[in-house]
Amino acid sequence: MIHSTADLARRPLLPCAMALLMTLSWTAPLYAQVEDVTNLEPIVVTATRTAQTADETLASVTVIDRAEIDRRQSKTMIDILRGLPGVATSSSGGLGQPTSIFLRGTESDHTLVLIDGIKVGSATLGSTPWQNIPTDQIERVEVVRGPRSSLYGSEAIGGVIQIFTRRGRAGPLTPRLSLGAGSYNTIRTSGGLSVGNERGWLDANLGFEQTAGFNACNGEPFVGGCFVDEPDDDGYTNKNGALSGGWRFSDRLAVEADFLRSEGDVEFDGSAFAGNRNKTILQVAQLQARVQPIDAWTSLVEVGRSWDKSRVFFDDLFLNRFDTRRDSLGWQNDILLGASQQLTLGIDYRRDEVTTKPTLAEDSRDNTGYYGQYLGRLGAADLQLSLRQDDDSQFGGHGTGNAALGYTFDNGLRLSASYGTAFKAPTFNELYFPGFGNPDLEPEESWSAELGLSGAHPWGRWAANLYQTEIDDLISITQVAPNLYLPENVNRSRIRGLELWTTAELGGWIMDANLTLLDPRNESQGQSHDNLLPRRPEQTFRLDADRQFGRIGVGGTLFVSGRRFDDAANRIRLDGFSLIDLRADYAFTDSLRLQARVENLFDEQYETVAYYNQPGRTLLLTLLYQP
Repeated sequence: MIHSTADLARRPLLPCAMALLMTLSWTAPLYAQVEDVTNLEPIVVTATRTAQTADETLASVTVIDRAEIDRRQSKTMIDILRGLPGVATSSSGGLGQPTSIFLRGTESDHTLVLIDGIKVGSATLGSTPWQNIPTDQIERVEVVRGPRSSLYGSEAIGGVIQIFTRRGRAGPLTPRLSLGAGSYNTIRTSGGLSVGNERGWLDANLGFEQTAGFNACNGEPFVGGCFVDEPDDDGYTNKNGALSGGWRFSDRLAVEADFLRSEGDVEFDGSAFAGNRNKTILQVAQLQARVQPIDAWTSLVEVGRSWDKSRVFFDDLFLNRFDTRRDSLGWQNDILLGASQQLTLGIDYRRDEVTTKPTLAEDSRDNTGYYGQYLGRLGAADLQLSLRQDDDSQFGGHGTGNAALGYTFDNGLRLSASYGTAFKAPTFNELYFPGFGNPDLEPEESWSAELGLSGAHPWGRWAANLYQTEIDDLISITQVAPNLYLPENVNRSRIRGLELWTTAELGGWIMDANLTLLDPRNESQGQSHDNLLPRRPEQTFRLDADRQFGRIGVGGTLFVSGRRFDDAANRIRLDGFSLIDLRADYAFTDSLRLQARVENLFDEQYETVAYYNQPGRTLLLTLLYQP
């Protein structure tokens, strides 16, 4: 795992990044390929929309690459993200069940999620289908904490999580194959081909996963949870595939195309009204071209589309559909102003269209965003300034900004400070759903301030980040008349947090520890004033340790979560819990290995959503062929 801090040996900010651009003329995702070959610091692109090494960015960033995903045998997005600094997760059951990510204590829809640069998720519900993102298709994940609306627009209040799909490697046509089986009658398989040279690359992959699952919900009619008593196993099936390729025509022109599709079919405990089966499709396609007319100017044009489709059934009887299609077009220009200064100017256009049953009063909206950013280094100080104006066909204009300053001392310590504003646009359901929507809703708004300190110790690196976020005009369901409840901009929250992390190599062990202390408070007037925000634990801790003994690799993860509450009134308490996962692998050859993972070793019984069960002790065996 790679976090952003200052190394003892600092590299010039912009020459390093621009040298990569000029040498490769590739799009951002390809940098993951370059770092494996050159042993450079990993390249982060999400924090500033430009290429920076992880130790240069002023943002609080964590990068999880393919090698780490394989080493830790992560099979879901919760496996990858749970316990990272500032990250809290909740799930309504096992594989395939709805999953939420809370970044720095903000709402689950206050995190912008991108796949290969394209925004994904439902514009009706405002949710991201984390449970349907296939980890076998992932090359790397970048988690950027803190407001980023000044670069990306709506939703980036808590931060941005960007997922990059697999990229081709230099070399002849190379196959890969993974076969796995485990508890709950789970089977997993994926296979792919990769080929590349100095001019181009191509990667293709197919995957399949199926599990019988377990009873997701212990619901009680008229009381809580899923409000039904349906004690059966809730299975899940997923079929997925990805295709990506790129070609460099010259040192100044390169193109790339990416495609991902994931089809899910999950059973859940429901009713004739809410359904008990959901068939979903997550699909993303993008095409981009990078042009460098002169050495100091790089221009990127990107066009993309994402689909989020949901079909709800009850015992095979169709009930409802919720479909989102997002079309996007972007033009970004990076201009060198000198050896240590860069200006970025860009424009984004996005059109969201939804199809639902029942139909909504409005089923589409357009948004155009104009943004600018300055990155500079003045001696030992780094500066980042960004501004953005969004013009939306539904709520009009909205401006956001961000400023960050960092200073590196002679002893390698780095002190940073930042301030930023952000916003979240209302969903289509909140605006227009029949009998529920309120077309007069305004965007939710926030400001955040952060202080950071980072450095190195004899065994690795460390960092501490202290922050506060205040969110106004939060949308909440309010009684506006007898028997009439509508969403209104009435709530506000205040979130304070401290994130500590360190990496170390001790006695051959690779170790990574993260601690998050969170105080997420409801600042709204009323009975819930000063209560904790729902489903966000006040403390989380994660420790990972891995070591190689010749052909044998061993490792483990300790995750500890404090208490949380399931409701705004703080009446339904969910106790804290601790999980221990163990893993091992044996390499028959450099290309073929057998992996084994035991999750929840002591069979801890816990909940992250009230009434919803979580996996007990599970075992997964995987045979992995990966030259």
